[in-house]
Amino acid sequence: MFSWSNREGKKDPELFQNVSEGLKRLYRNKLFPLEDTYHFHDFHSPALEDADFDNKPMVLLVGQYSTGKTTFIRHLMEQDFPGMRIGPEPTTDSFIAVMHGEQEGVIPGNALVVDPKKPFRKLNAFGNAFLNRFVCAQLKNPVLESISIIDTPGILSGEKQRISRGYDFAAVLEWFAERVDRIILLFDAHKLDISDEFSEVIKALKNHEDKMRVVLNKADQISTQQLMRVYGALMWSLGKIINTPEVVRVYIGSFWAQPLLIADNRKLFEAEEQDLFRDIQSLPQNAALRKLNDLIKRARLAKVQAYIISALKKEMPSVFGKDSKKKELINNLGAIYEKIQKEHNISPGDFPHLKKMQELLAVQDFNKFPAFKPKLLESVEDMLGKDIAKLMTLVRKEEAAMTNQSVRGGAFEGTMNGPFGHGYGEGAGEGIDELEWIVGRDKPSYDEIFYTLSPINGKVSGATAKKEMVKSKLPNTVLGKIWTLADVDKDGYLDDEEFALANHLIKVKLEGHELPAKLPAHLVPPSKRQEQN
Repeated sequence: MFSWSNREGKKDPELFQNVSEGLKRLYRNKLFPLEDTYHFHDFHSPALEDADFDNKPMVLLVGQYSTGKTTFIRHLMEQDFPGMRIGPEPTTDSFIAVMHGEQEGVIPGNALVVDPKKPFRKLNAFGNAFLNRFVCAQLKNPVLESISIIDTPGILSGEKQRISRGYDFAAVLEWFAERVDRIILLFDAHKLDISDEFSEVIKALKNHEDKMRVVLNKADQISTQQLMRVYGALMWSLGKIINTPEVVRVYIGSFWAQPLLIADNRKLFEAEEQDLFRDIQSLPQNAALRKLNDLIKRARLAKVQAYIISALKKEMPSVFGKDSKKKELINNLGAIYEKIQKEHNISPGDFPHLKKMQELLAVQDFNKFPAFKPKLLESVEDMLGKDIAKLMTLVRKEEAAMTNQSVRGGAFEGTMNGPFGHGYGEGAGEGIDELEWIVGRDKPSYDEIFYTLSPINGKVSGATAKKEMVKSKLPNTVLGKIWTLADVDKDGYLDDEEFALANHLIKVKLEGHELPAKLPAHLVPPSKRQEQN
């Protein structure tokens, strides 16, 4: 428990050296006193520690058994990790934090929660039943230099599985969800099913949709037609559980280093994998902003907690009838919510779940609840109104300084460069390794069109070229970019090679590829290459 004092008299925004240090100070001096006073840690989440602000970005993998969670981690790192078990049956029966370490080995849960350098100390509250099923696998791997990965037990269907855990599985996942940067839900395309427990888990992650990504794994095991049906069924099921108007991003693929069983959708799988990899690679750069965002969410909830507790305290009698009044207040908690919303102009979305709050209040001693203390609220309002804005400027500066910092190593390196990079040799990249000019293959047919345009001194004007180019039905914004790329010598006219290049780029765009920002060297017409050198 912290013993930090609140700087009540300070009105100017605090000055910070870096984002991490700033977040720690704001939490210690302004938010923690409010949380501690109004029993926030008994109702919502344990107090934060320095390690929560200093730790690397974390990725949490959640899914039913045999959806490929452990294989996914193995695929990312291209290396086995201590304690790893893979099989079609339920194999991973523990929470495994896969983290970077100079010495390879496994740290058991009870030792892990007393390490001040690790962000897991507050997991001690879940008891031995959980800690016996929690380990940290340490190994030296370049991927883990930037992120840590949390592997979770496979979720089974049936009441027996839920009872036999011995700890609150959904509550543990919710604890991790509050602290991780990305939550990846894995589904098996070959046997799509959302069990009751998995449904409860997804609902427990409800306040963290912004961190959530969905992976439809093992998609190479079914045909294109079946894949369309499975994808539709998954989106329908998720829509019922998550219950938000926004569609969750779903990545389709086969995330392991084995040959595709059905390779019909290879290009789709490659594109989806690259999108997911880019999302994961961006985590280190966005980590500071995520921590700031989480602190703001926590502060908003802490404010609501203070209003609820002080409102309950105000309604309690001083001597007689305390028990009956307590029951009455709990039953009327919805009305208290509405009153606080109107009085303090707070959005209903900022309030904790009504039924869960009623259950927690039932075991609390209302006599120990404090009265309303405006100075504590003012301090948090000051933090949100002034200090956060100051810290936001620092976040942007740190992000700008980290433009080249992304997750590297493992599978992330396999497709970055060379002929197996995504899109290599396709679209505008076609012909990149060939000695001959790729446009030359279709130039005879383009020349036929060119000479029907009555070129003057071997060139056609922009107005003349436009009449032919608009036949592609591409919008003017696209055709304008194609003109800029094709007019290599920038004289406002197109010769036969430049005209052929313009038609080649139109073809590239019509085939669904993106245009390059700058004309690649292999597309420069042969007669213009000397001019560019």
